Amino acid sequence: MGSSDWRDGRPFDSRGSSNWPDNVGKFLRFHLYKENKDTQEALGVIGKMLGLQPRSFGFAGTKDKRAVTTQQVTVFKVQASKLLALNKRLFGIKVGNFCYVKEGLVLGQLTGNRFTITLRGVTAESEDMIKIAVDGLGKNGFINYYGLQRFGSGSIPTHLVGAALLRGEWKVAVNLILDPREGERDDINEVRKRYKEHGDIDMALRNFPRHLVAERAILQCLKKCPGNHLQALKGIPRTLRMMYVHSYQSYLWNHAASMRVEKYGISQVVEGDLVYNKECPSEESTSVDILETDDDHTNSIEIDLCSEAQPEESIQSAKIVDSGDFTKGIYTFDDVVLPLPGSQALFPGNEIAEIYHEMARKDGISLTENAHGVKEFSITSMKGGYRRVFQRPIGFEWELITYTDDTSSLAETDLDVLSRTKPKEANELISKQESQDKLEKAPDTSVPTNGNSSQEKLIGSPDIRPKKLALKLAFTLPTSCYATMAIRELLKTSTSVAYQKTLSC
Repeated sequence: MGSSDWRDGRPFDSRGSSNWPDNVGKFLRFHLYKENKDTQEALGVIGKMLGLQPRSFGFAGTKDKRAVTTQQVTVFKVQASKLLALNKRLFGIKVGNFCYVKEGLVLGQLTGNRFTITLRGVTAESEDMIKIAVDGLGKNGFINYYGLQRFGSGSIPTHLVGAALLRGEWKVAVNLILDPREGERDDINEVRKRYKEHGDIDMALRNFPRHLVAERAILQCLKKCPGNHLQALKGIPRTLRMMYVHSYQSYLWNHAASMRVEKYGISQVVEGDLVYNKECPSEESTSVDILETDDDHTNSIEIDLCSEAQPEESIQSAKIVDSGDFTKGIYTFDDVVLPLPGSQALFPGNEIAEIYHEMARKDGISLTENAHGVKEFSITSMKGGYRRVFQRPIGFEWELITYTDDTSSLAETDLDVLSRTKPKEANELISKQESQDKLEKAPDTSVPTNGNSSQEKLIGSPDIRPKKLALKLAFTLPTSCYATMAIRELLKTSTSVAYQKTLSC
Protein backbone atom coordinates (compact mmCIF):
# COMPACT_ATOMS: atom_id res chain seq x y z
CA MET A 1 0.00 0.00 0.00
CA GLY A 2 1.23 3.50 -0.76
CA SER A 3 1.40 6.45 1.58
CA SER A 4 -2.37 6.96 1.44
CA ASP A 5 -5.35 4.67 0.95
CA TRP A 6 -8.94 4.13 2.04
CA ARG A 7 -10.11 1.97 4.93
CA ASP A 8 -13.69 1.52 6.11
CA GLY A 9 -14.82 4.19 3.69
CA ARG A 10 -12.46 6.83 5.16
CA PRO A 11 -9.11 8.19 3.98
CA PHE A 12 -6.18 6.47 5.68
CA ASP A 13 -2.57 7.64 5.84
CA SER A 14 0.08 5.04 6.63
CA ARG A 15 2.87 7.56 7.17
CA GLY A 16 4.12 8.60 10.57
CA SER A 17 5.39 6.63 13.52
CA SER A 18 5.01 2.86 13.07
CA ASN A 19 5.00 2.14 16.82
CA TRP A 20 2.17 4.46 17.78
CA PRO A 21 0.48 3.58 21.12
CA ASP A 22 -2.98 2.04 20.74
CA ASN A 23 -4.47 4.16 23.54
CA VAL A 24 -3.50 7.50 21.92
CA GLY A 25 -5.42 9.20 19.11
CA LYS A 26 -3.56 8.86 15.82
CA PHE A 27 -4.01 12.53 14.88
CA LEU A 28 -2.27 15.42 16.57
CA ARG A 29 -4.51 18.49 16.62
CA PHE A 30 -2.89 21.88 17.09
CA HIS A 31 -3.47 25.58 16.55
CA LEU A 32 -1.63 27.18 13.64
CA TYR A 33 -0.87 30.90 13.99
CA LYS A 34 0.45 32.66 10.89
CA GLU A 35 1.15 36.14 9.57
CA ASN A 36 1.01 37.12 5.87
CA LYS A 37 0.99 33.53 4.66
CA ASP A 38 -1.83 31.40 3.33
CA THR A 39 -2.58 28.08 4.98
CA GLN A 40 -0.91 25.91 2.33
CA GLU A 41 2.27 27.98 2.41
CA ALA A 42 2.54 27.81 6.21
CA LEU A 43 1.91 24.06 6.30
CA GLY A 44 4.36 23.62 3.43
CA VAL A 45 7.08 25.18 5.58
CA ILE A 46 6.20 22.99 8.56
CA GLY A 47 5.91 19.88 6.39
CA LYS A 48 9.35 20.48 4.88
CA MET A 49 10.89 20.75 8.34
CA LEU A 50 9.20 17.52 9.45
CA GLY A 51 9.74 15.66 6.18
CA LEU A 52 5.98 15.40 5.54
CA GLN A 53 3.94 15.96 2.39
CA PRO A 54 1.09 18.53 2.39
CA ARG A 55 -1.54 15.76 2.34
CA SER A 56 -0.46 14.72 5.84
CA PHE A 57 -2.19 17.81 7.26
CA GLY A 58 -5.93 18.31 7.62
CA PHE A 59 -7.84 21.56 8.08
CA ALA A 60 -11.44 22.73 7.77
CA GLY A 61 -10.73 25.71 5.51
CA THR A 62 -7.94 27.96 4.31
CA LYS A 63 -7.38 31.39 5.85
CA ASP A 64 -6.50 34.64 4.13
CA LYS A 65 -2.88 35.40 3.34
CA ARG A 66 -3.07 39.12 4.06
CA ALA A 67 -4.01 38.73 7.69
CA VAL A 68 -2.94 37.38 11.05
CA THR A 69 -4.93 34.17 11.49
CA THR A 70 -5.31 31.22 13.84
CA GLN A 71 -6.92 27.90 12.95
CA GLN A 72 -6.99 24.26 13.98
CA VAL A 73 -4.95 21.73 12.00
CA THR A 74 -4.45 17.98 12.36
CA VAL A 75 -1.48 15.86 11.33
CA PHE A 76 -1.20 12.08 11.27
CA LYS A 77 1.02 10.30 13.83
CA VAL A 78 3.35 13.15 14.75
CA GLN A 79 4.51 13.75 18.31
CA ALA A 80 3.66 17.13 19.83
CA SER A 81 7.26 17.60 20.98
CA LYS A 82 8.48 17.56 17.37
CA LEU A 83 6.07 20.31 16.36
CA LEU A 84 6.75 22.36 19.47
CA ALA A 85 10.48 22.31 18.76
CA LEU A 86 9.87 24.04 15.42
CA ASN A 87 8.72 27.30 17.03
CA LYS A 88 12.32 28.45 17.49
CA ARG A 89 12.95 28.08 13.75
CA LEU A 90 9.64 29.37 12.38
CA PHE A 91 9.19 32.99 11.28
CA GLY A 92 5.68 34.42 11.08
CA ILE A 93 4.33 31.01 12.11
CA LYS A 94 3.70 29.49 15.53
CA VAL A 95 2.13 26.20 16.65
CA GLY A 96 0.68 25.19 20.01
CA ASN A 97 -2.29 23.92 22.05
CA PHE A 98 -1.65 20.27 21.18
CA CYS A 99 -3.92 17.30 21.80
CA TYR A 100 -4.33 13.84 20.28
CA VAL A 101 -7.64 12.99 18.60
CA LYS A 102 -9.13 10.01 16.77
CA GLU A 103 -10.18 11.82 13.58
CA GLY A 104 -8.43 14.33 11.35
CA LEU A 105 -9.98 17.54 10.06
CA VAL A 106 -11.23 17.72 6.46
CA LEU A 107 -12.26 20.60 4.22
CA GLY A 108 -15.88 21.62 4.71
CA GLN A 109 -16.06 21.13 8.50
CA LEU A 110 -15.79 24.86 9.05
CA THR A 111 -18.81 26.53 10.68
CA GLY A 112 -17.63 30.14 10.57
CA ASN A 113 -14.88 32.68 11.16
CA ARG A 114 -14.22 35.32 13.80
CA PHE A 115 -12.81 38.57 12.40
CA THR A 116 -11.06 41.52 14.01
CA ILE A 117 -10.64 44.34 11.49
CA THR A 118 -9.15 47.78 12.08
CA LEU A 119 -9.97 50.66 9.74
CA ARG A 120 -7.36 53.41 10.07
CA GLY A 121 -7.59 57.06 9.14
CA VAL A 122 -11.34 57.24 9.68
CA THR A 123 -12.84 60.66 8.98
CA ALA A 124 -16.39 61.87 9.54
CA GLU A 125 -18.24 65.05 10.44
CA SER A 126 -18.64 63.73 13.97
CA GLU A 127 -18.15 60.59 16.02
CA ASP A 128 -21.93 60.37 16.31
CA MET A 129 -22.14 59.75 12.55
CA ILE A 130 -19.65 56.91 12.88
CA LYS A 131 -21.69 55.45 15.72
CA ILE A 132 -24.90 55.56 13.67
CA ALA A 133 -23.23 53.83 10.70
CA VAL A 134 -21.61 51.11 12.80
CA ASP A 135 -24.71 50.44 14.87
CA GLY A 136 -26.65 50.18 11.62
CA LEU A 137 -24.33 47.45 10.38
CA GLY A 138 -24.67 45.52 13.62
CA LYS A 139 -28.46 45.84 13.68
CA ASN A 140 -29.40 45.55 10.01
CA GLY A 141 -26.55 43.48 8.58
CA PHE A 142 -25.43 43.60 4.95
CA ILE A 143 -26.30 42.21 1.54
CA ASN A 144 -24.66 38.79 1.54
CA TYR A 145 -22.79 39.24 -1.75
CA TYR A 146 -20.05 36.90 -2.88
CA GLY A 147 -16.72 38.70 -2.57
CA LEU A 148 -13.81 39.11 -4.95
CA GLN A 149 -12.26 35.82 -3.81
CA ARG A 150 -15.09 34.10 -5.66
CA PHE A 151 -14.32 35.80 -8.96
CA GLY A 152 -10.59 36.43 -8.79
CA SER A 153 -8.92 39.83 -8.82
CA GLY A 154 -7.42 39.53 -12.32
CA SER A 155 -8.62 41.28 -15.46
CA ILE A 156 -10.29 38.03 -16.60
CA PRO A 157 -12.91 37.16 -13.95
CA THR A 158 -13.40 33.46 -13.29
CA HIS A 159 -17.13 33.66 -14.05
CA LEU A 160 -16.25 34.38 -17.70
CA VAL A 161 -14.36 31.09 -17.81
CA GLY A 162 -17.36 29.45 -16.16
CA ALA A 163 -19.70 30.89 -18.80
CA ALA A 164 -17.52 29.48 -21.60
CA LEU A 165 -17.58 26.05 -19.93
CA LEU A 166 -21.36 26.13 -19.61
CA ARG A 167 -21.65 26.97 -23.33
CA GLY A 168 -19.30 24.12 -24.22
CA GLU A 169 -16.72 26.47 -25.74
CA TRP A 170 -13.68 24.52 -24.60
CA LYS A 171 -11.06 26.37 -26.64
CA VAL A 172 -12.40 29.75 -25.52
CA ALA A 173 -12.19 28.63 -21.88
CA VAL A 174 -8.61 27.43 -22.35
CA ASN A 175 -7.60 30.71 -23.96
CA LEU A 176 -9.21 32.75 -21.18
CA ILE A 177 -7.11 30.86 -18.64
CA LEU A 178 -3.85 31.06 -20.62
CA ASP A 179 -4.06 34.48 -22.29
CA PRO A 180 -2.16 37.57 -21.05
CA ARG A 181 -3.99 39.67 -18.51
CA GLU A 182 -3.56 43.05 -16.84
CA GLY A 183 -2.33 43.35 -13.28
CA GLU A 184 -0.13 40.25 -13.30
CA ARG A 185 3.62 40.10 -12.73
CA ASP A 186 5.55 41.26 -15.79
CA ASP A 187 7.59 38.06 -16.07
CA ILE A 188 4.47 35.86 -15.99
CA ASN A 189 2.65 38.05 -18.47
CA GLU A 190 5.63 37.89 -20.81
CA VAL A 191 5.45 34.08 -20.77
CA ARG A 192 1.73 34.28 -21.56
CA LYS A 193 2.41 36.59 -24.51
CA ARG A 194 5.18 34.36 -25.88
CA TYR A 195 2.98 31.27 -25.64
CA LYS A 196 0.07 33.05 -27.35
CA GLU A 197 2.36 34.10 -30.22
CA HIS A 198 4.39 30.92 -30.70
CA GLY A 199 2.45 28.12 -28.94
CA ASP A 200 5.65 26.79 -27.32
CA ILE A 201 4.32 24.52 -24.56
CA ASP A 202 7.75 23.47 -23.25
CA MET A 203 8.81 27.10 -22.90
CA ALA A 204 5.63 27.95 -20.99
CA LEU A 205 5.96 24.96 -18.65
CA ARG A 206 9.57 25.88 -17.89
CA ASN A 207 8.68 29.45 -17.01
CA PHE A 208 5.21 29.31 -15.45
CA PRO A 209 5.58 29.23 -11.64
CA ARG A 210 4.12 26.22 -9.84
CA HIS A 211 1.30 28.20 -8.25
CA LEU A 212 -0.32 28.60 -11.70
CA VAL A 213 -1.93 25.20 -11.24
CA ALA A 214 -4.67 25.52 -13.87
CA GLU A 215 -2.33 26.85 -16.54
CA ARG A 216 0.29 24.16 -16.01
CA ALA A 217 -2.30 21.37 -15.93
CA ILE A 218 -3.79 22.54 -19.24
CA LEU A 219 -0.39 22.76 -20.93
CA GLN A 220 0.69 19.33 -19.72
CA CYS A 221 -2.49 17.80 -21.18
CA LEU A 222 -2.15 19.71 -24.46
CA LYS A 223 1.40 18.42 -24.76
CA LYS A 224 0.10 14.84 -24.55
CA CYS A 225 -3.09 15.41 -26.56
CA PRO A 226 -2.62 18.41 -28.88
CA GLY A 227 -5.87 20.20 -29.72
CA ASN A 228 -7.98 18.31 -27.15
CA HIS A 229 -9.14 21.33 -25.17
CA LEU A 230 -11.87 19.50 -23.25
CA GLN A 231 -9.39 16.91 -21.98
CA ALA A 232 -7.00 19.73 -21.08
CA LEU A 233 -9.71 21.39 -18.97
CA LYS A 234 -10.41 18.10 -17.22
CA GLY A 235 -6.73 17.98 -16.31
CA ILE A 236 -7.27 20.89 -13.91
CA PRO A 237 -7.82 19.63 -10.32
CA ARG A 238 -11.56 19.12 -9.85
CA THR A 239 -11.91 21.59 -6.97
CA LEU A 240 -10.42 24.35 -9.09
CA ARG A 241 -12.15 23.60 -12.39
CA MET A 242 -15.54 23.40 -10.68
CA MET A 243 -14.91 26.77 -9.07
CA TYR A 244 -15.21 28.34 -12.53
CA VAL A 245 -18.79 27.06 -12.86
CA HIS A 246 -19.64 27.94 -9.26
CA SER A 247 -18.28 31.41 -9.95
CA TYR A 248 -20.86 31.88 -12.70
CA GLN A 249 -23.64 30.74 -10.36
CA SER A 250 -22.40 33.30 -7.83
CA TYR A 251 -22.30 36.00 -10.51
CA LEU A 252 -26.00 35.42 -11.23
CA TRP A 253 -26.79 35.34 -7.50
CA ASN A 254 -25.10 38.70 -6.85
CA HIS A 255 -27.12 40.41 -9.57
CA ALA A 256 -30.36 38.82 -8.39
CA ALA A 257 -29.66 39.96 -4.81
CA SER A 258 -29.14 43.55 -5.98
CA MET A 259 -32.42 43.49 -7.88
CA ARG A 260 -34.32 41.94 -4.95
CA VAL A 261 -33.18 44.70 -2.59
CA GLU A 262 -33.67 47.46 -5.18
CA LYS A 263 -37.19 46.37 -6.11
CA TYR A 264 -38.65 45.26 -2.77
CA GLY A 265 -36.39 46.75 -0.09
CA ILE A 266 -35.22 45.02 3.08
CA SER A 267 -38.05 45.69 5.50
CA GLN A 268 -40.31 42.73 4.79
CA VAL A 269 -41.01 39.50 2.96
CA VAL A 270 -43.05 39.89 -0.23
CA GLU A 271 -45.23 37.39 -2.04
CA GLY A 272 -43.15 35.20 -4.32
CA ASP A 273 -40.01 35.41 -2.17
CA LEU A 274 -38.09 32.22 -1.48
CA VAL A 275 -37.61 31.35 2.20
CA TYR A 276 -36.27 28.42 4.16
CA ASN A 277 -39.32 26.31 4.95
CA LYS A 278 -39.80 26.45 8.72
CA GLU A 279 -42.64 23.96 8.51
CA CYS A 280 -40.51 21.33 6.75
CA PRO A 281 -39.39 18.38 8.92
CA SER A 282 -35.63 18.36 9.50
CA GLU A 283 -35.22 14.96 7.85
CA GLU A 284 -36.22 16.52 4.53
CA SER A 285 -33.24 18.85 4.59
CA THR A 286 -30.84 18.61 1.72
CA SER A 287 -27.45 20.07 0.96
CA VAL A 288 -25.68 21.48 -2.04
CA ASP A 289 -23.00 19.70 -4.00
CA ILE A 290 -19.89 18.83 -2.03
CA LEU A 291 -16.77 19.46 -4.05
CA GLU A 292 -13.97 16.96 -4.06
CA THR A 293 -10.53 18.11 -3.03
CA ASP A 294 -7.17 17.27 -4.50
CA ASP A 295 -4.31 17.61 -2.02
CA ASP A 296 -1.71 17.18 -4.75
CA HIS A 297 -2.36 20.69 -6.02
CA THR A 298 -2.39 24.16 -4.58
CA ASN A 299 -4.74 26.87 -5.69
CA SER A 300 -4.17 29.00 -8.77
CA ILE A 301 -3.33 32.68 -8.59
CA GLU A 302 -6.69 33.17 -10.32
CA ILE A 303 -8.74 32.37 -7.26
CA ASP A 304 -8.40 32.05 -3.53
CA LEU A 305 -9.69 28.62 -2.52
CA CYS A 306 -10.99 29.39 0.93
CA SER A 307 -13.73 27.76 2.97
CA GLU A 308 -16.37 28.90 0.52
CA ALA A 309 -15.01 26.44 -2.04
CA GLN A 310 -16.77 23.86 0.09
CA PRO A 311 -20.55 23.41 0.53
CA GLU A 312 -22.34 26.73 0.82
CA GLU A 313 -24.24 25.52 3.85
CA SER A 314 -26.56 22.72 4.84
CA ILE A 315 -29.82 23.96 3.42
CA GLN A 316 -33.36 23.34 4.44
CA SER A 317 -36.14 22.82 1.96
CA ALA A 318 -37.16 26.16 0.47
CA LYS A 319 -40.64 27.35 -0.43
CA ILE A 320 -42.27 30.25 -2.25
CA VAL A 321 -44.09 32.64 0.08
CA ASP A 322 -47.84 32.83 -0.61
CA SER A 323 -50.75 34.77 0.88
CA GLY A 324 -51.32 32.13 3.55
CA ASP A 325 -47.82 32.67 4.92
CA PHE A 326 -48.59 36.35 5.52
CA THR A 327 -51.56 35.35 7.68
CA LYS A 328 -49.36 33.07 9.77
CA GLY A 329 -46.68 35.75 10.10
CA ILE A 330 -43.87 33.26 10.62
CA TYR A 331 -41.43 34.62 8.03
CA THR A 332 -39.28 37.76 8.14
CA PHE A 333 -36.78 39.25 5.74
CA ASP A 334 -34.04 37.31 7.55
CA ASP A 335 -35.55 34.14 6.09
CA VAL A 336 -35.38 35.30 2.46
CA VAL A 337 -32.98 33.32 0.27
CA LEU A 338 -32.05 33.29 -3.40
CA PRO A 339 -31.01 30.23 -5.38
CA LEU A 340 -27.72 29.15 -6.84
CA PRO A 341 -29.19 27.69 -10.05
CA GLY A 342 -29.32 23.92 -10.31
CA SER A 343 -31.63 21.01 -11.01
CA GLN A 344 -33.03 20.89 -7.45
CA ALA A 345 -33.16 24.62 -6.69
CA LEU A 346 -36.42 26.56 -6.88
CA PHE A 347 -36.58 30.03 -8.41
CA PRO A 348 -38.56 32.83 -6.72
CA GLY A 349 -42.21 33.20 -7.65
CA ASN A 350 -41.85 36.85 -8.60
CA GLU A 351 -39.94 39.00 -11.10
CA ILE A 352 -36.55 38.18 -9.58
CA ALA A 353 -36.64 34.74 -11.22
CA GLU A 354 -36.50 36.33 -14.66
CA ILE A 355 -33.28 38.16 -13.72
CA TYR A 356 -31.47 34.81 -13.66
CA HIS A 357 -32.78 33.67 -17.03
CA GLU A 358 -32.35 37.06 -18.70
CA MET A 359 -28.70 37.38 -17.67
CA ALA A 360 -27.96 33.77 -18.63
CA ARG A 361 -29.57 34.25 -22.06
CA LYS A 362 -27.36 37.29 -22.68
CA ASP A 363 -24.37 35.02 -22.04
CA GLY A 364 -25.75 32.34 -24.37
CA ILE A 365 -26.54 29.96 -21.50
CA SER A 366 -29.67 27.99 -20.66
CA LEU A 367 -30.39 27.27 -17.00
CA THR A 368 -32.82 24.48 -17.88
CA GLU A 369 -31.09 22.63 -20.73
CA ASN A 370 -27.65 21.12 -21.23
CA ALA A 371 -25.87 22.62 -24.24
CA HIS A 372 -23.38 19.74 -24.41
CA GLY A 373 -22.86 16.25 -23.06
CA VAL A 374 -20.33 17.06 -20.32
CA LYS A 375 -22.24 16.81 -17.04
CA GLU A 376 -19.73 18.47 -14.74
CA PHE A 377 -19.84 21.65 -16.84
CA SER A 378 -23.64 21.85 -16.87
CA ILE A 379 -25.84 23.66 -14.35
CA THR A 380 -28.63 21.16 -15.00
CA SER A 381 -26.38 18.40 -13.63
CA MET A 382 -25.74 20.29 -10.39
CA LYS A 383 -28.15 20.27 -7.45
CA GLY A 384 -27.86 23.98 -6.80
CA GLY A 385 -28.54 25.55 -3.42
CA TYR A 386 -29.71 28.61 -1.53
CA ARG A 387 -28.07 31.57 0.15
CA ARG A 388 -29.48 34.16 2.53
CA VAL A 389 -29.91 37.59 0.96
CA PHE A 390 -29.00 39.40 4.16
CA GLN A 391 -26.54 38.46 6.87
CA ARG A 392 -26.18 40.02 10.30
CA PRO A 393 -22.75 39.89 11.96
CA ILE A 394 -22.74 37.67 15.04
CA GLY A 395 -21.21 38.78 18.33
CA PHE A 396 -20.70 42.26 16.91
CA GLU A 397 -18.36 44.58 18.85
CA TRP A 398 -16.66 47.84 17.96
CA GLU A 399 -14.60 50.66 19.41
CA LEU A 400 -12.96 53.91 18.30
CA ILE A 401 -9.22 54.25 18.89
CA THR A 402 -6.98 57.30 18.62
CA TYR A 403 -3.40 56.79 17.48
CA THR A 404 -0.42 58.73 16.16
CA ASP A 405 1.93 56.07 14.76
CA ASP A 406 0.78 54.54 11.46
CA THR A 407 3.00 51.50 12.02
CA SER A 408 1.70 50.66 15.48
CA SER A 409 -0.53 47.66 16.14
CA LEU A 410 -4.04 48.61 17.22
CA ALA A 411 -5.41 45.11 17.80
CA GLU A 412 -4.17 42.18 19.82
CA THR A 413 -3.39 39.00 17.96
CA ASP A 414 -3.85 35.61 19.59
CA LEU A 415 -0.08 35.50 20.04
CA ASP A 416 -0.20 38.88 21.80
CA VAL A 417 -2.82 37.54 24.19
CA LEU A 418 -0.77 34.43 24.93
CA SER A 419 2.36 36.53 25.40
CA ARG A 420 0.41 38.89 27.68
CA THR A 421 1.38 41.91 25.59
CA LYS A 422 -0.78 44.98 25.18
CA PRO A 423 -0.09 46.62 21.80
CA LYS A 424 -1.82 49.91 22.60
CA GLU A 425 -0.16 50.30 25.98
CA ALA A 426 3.19 49.29 24.55
CA ASN A 427 2.79 51.80 21.73
CA GLU A 428 1.96 54.56 24.20
CA LEU A 429 5.04 53.74 26.27
CA ILE A 430 7.25 53.68 23.18
CA SER A 431 5.82 56.98 21.95
CA LYS A 432 6.39 58.58 25.35
CA GLN A 433 9.93 57.26 25.50
CA GLU A 434 10.67 58.45 21.94
CA SER A 435 9.36 61.92 22.79
CA GLN A 436 11.44 62.00 25.97
CA ASP A 437 14.57 60.89 24.09
CA LYS A 438 14.05 63.59 21.48
CA LEU A 439 13.60 66.24 24.16
CA GLU A 440 16.75 65.13 25.94
CA LYS A 441 18.81 65.10 22.73
CA ALA A 442 17.43 68.34 21.25
CA PRO A 443 19.64 71.43 21.61
CA ASP A 444 18.37 74.17 23.90
CA THR A 445 17.25 76.91 21.48
CA SER A 446 14.78 78.63 23.78
CA VAL A 447 15.18 82.33 24.49
CA PRO A 448 15.47 82.95 28.25
CA THR A 449 12.91 85.74 28.39
CA ASN A 450 9.85 83.96 29.81
CA GLY A 451 8.53 80.42 30.23
CA ASN A 452 5.75 80.71 27.67
CA SER A 453 7.86 80.91 24.51
CA SER A 454 9.62 77.60 24.98
CA GLN A 455 6.33 75.89 25.83
CA GLU A 456 4.64 77.23 22.70
CA LYS A 457 7.52 75.99 20.57
CA LEU A 458 7.24 72.52 22.04
CA ILE A 459 3.51 72.34 21.27
CA GLY A 460 4.09 73.46 17.70
CA SER A 461 7.09 71.17 17.20
CA PRO A 462 6.96 68.82 14.17
CA ASP A 463 7.85 65.96 16.56
CA ILE A 464 4.34 66.12 18.00
CA ARG A 465 2.34 63.97 15.60
CA PRO A 466 -1.39 64.63 15.07
CA LYS A 467 -3.88 62.18 16.46
CA LYS A 468 -5.77 59.98 14.03
CA LEU A 469 -8.92 57.93 14.43
CA ALA A 470 -9.31 54.19 13.85
CA LEU A 471 -12.38 51.97 14.01
CA LYS A 472 -11.89 48.43 15.32
CA LEU A 473 -14.59 45.87 14.50
CA ALA A 474 -14.95 42.31 15.79
CA PHE A 475 -17.62 39.88 14.60
CA THR A 476 -18.32 36.32 13.51
CA LEU A 477 -19.70 35.24 10.13
CA PRO A 478 -20.91 31.82 8.98
CA THR A 479 -18.86 29.97 6.41
CA SER A 480 -19.02 31.38 2.87
CA CYS A 481 -19.83 34.90 4.10
CA TYR A 482 -17.36 37.65 3.29
CA ALA A 483 -16.12 40.21 5.81
CA THR A 484 -15.23 42.46 2.87
CA MET A 485 -18.93 42.72 2.05
CA ALA A 486 -19.70 43.81 5.61
CA ILE A 487 -17.04 46.52 5.30
CA ARG A 488 -18.47 47.50 1.91
CA GLU A 489 -21.86 48.07 3.54
CA LEU A 490 -20.30 50.17 6.29
CA LEU A 491 -18.21 52.34 3.95
CA LYS A 492 -20.75 52.36 1.07
CA THR A 493 -18.02 51.54 -1.44
CA SER A 494 -18.09 49.69 -4.75
CA THR A 495 -17.39 45.96 -4.97
CA SER A 496 -15.94 46.23 -8.48
CA VAL A 497 -12.46 44.85 -9.18
CA ALA A 498 -11.38 48.22 -10.58
CA TYR A 499 -12.26 50.02 -7.34
CA GLN A 500 -10.81 47.35 -5.07
CA LYS A 501 -7.48 47.61 -6.89
CA THR A 502 -7.24 51.28 -5.88
CA LEU A 503 -7.21 50.29 -2.21
CA SER A 504 -3.95 49.57 -0.42
CA CYS A 505 -3.67 46.51 1.79
